[in-house]
Amino acid sequence: MRTPYESQNDRLDPGLSVIMSERRQLINVAYRLLGSLADAEDVVQETYARWYAMTRQQRADIASPGGWLTRVASRICLDLLGSARARRESYVGEWLPEPVPDHREWADARSGGRAADPADRVTLDESVSMAFLVVLESMTPAERVAFILHDVFRYSFAEVAEIVGRTPAACRQLASSARRRMRAPDAPAATPAAQRAVLVRRFKEAWEAKDIAALVGLLDPDAVGLADGGGLVSATPLTVGNEQVARQLVMLMSMVPDLTILERTVNGQPGLVVEHAGAVASVVAFDFEGDRISRFWSVRNPEKLRPWTTA
Repeated sequence: MRTPYESQNDRLDPGLSVIMSERRQLINVAYRLLGSLADAEDVVQETYARWYAMTRQQRADIASPGGWLTRVASRICLDLLGSARARRESYVGEWLPEPVPDHREWADARSGGRAADPADRVTLDESVSMAFLVVLESMTPAERVAFILHDVFRYSFAEVAEIVGRTPAACRQLASSARRRMRAPDAPAATPAAQRAVLVRRFKEAWEAKDIAALVGLLDPDAVGLADGGGLVSATPLTVGNEQVARQLVMLMSMVPDLTILERTVNGQPGLVVEHAGAVASVVAFDFEGDRISRFWSVRNPEKLRPWTTA
């Protein structure tokens, strides 16, 4: 059922519903390009502002509004990526992408506890796992845009070239370089999804029990733990080695004994949400190698936990 507002706007612009139906696609593209849901929302808002800054005739002359919106959003993201490195150099501590929940758990503090608009949700698949997004951070802006648009969203290299401002052949090379970053030649076989869930559950149980030996057994010998507090909350520094990581985790549990750890889907993968005094304090994402946990990322910056909280 349409609201009076929607009906009035459809009369003013019959194409409004079609244009707004592209919002979810734009959110998905921008989130993968930027690793920040907040920035992705700003990009989409700016994209629509540019669409409605044109005259009605100019909009009518665009054969594919969806394609136009994606190109503009991607160009805005490319510009933002160019300045992101400088911004992150001044970021306090380690910078990690913003984690997103499963659609069934999605909440938005601005919605007063109501379910968020489905158009604002990120579609969860391997291209949005925390491990994937972390590797994307090592790419140049042009590599990232070429790879995401071509390999994930299946845009042709001719279309990518128009966005990046390079030739199709150059964009093909950018995507190829990005793929090499993604697929390390000595990478082990992927851990099956069911085994990932078991590993995370056993990790949770060992952490709750403060069982250092059990944690060491679950972690790869070269395991890495990394936290992002953004200077707003405390965050433990980079920790390397299964025993060091295990001891750090147990020390944290001992220092804050009233933590609650919940199993949740984080960026499409098994993960954990840590609550303190009933509020979300951290979202933990994992990466795996064989039958061990190789990395985990703990996002503690409250500004990055907005989709996980309710008012």
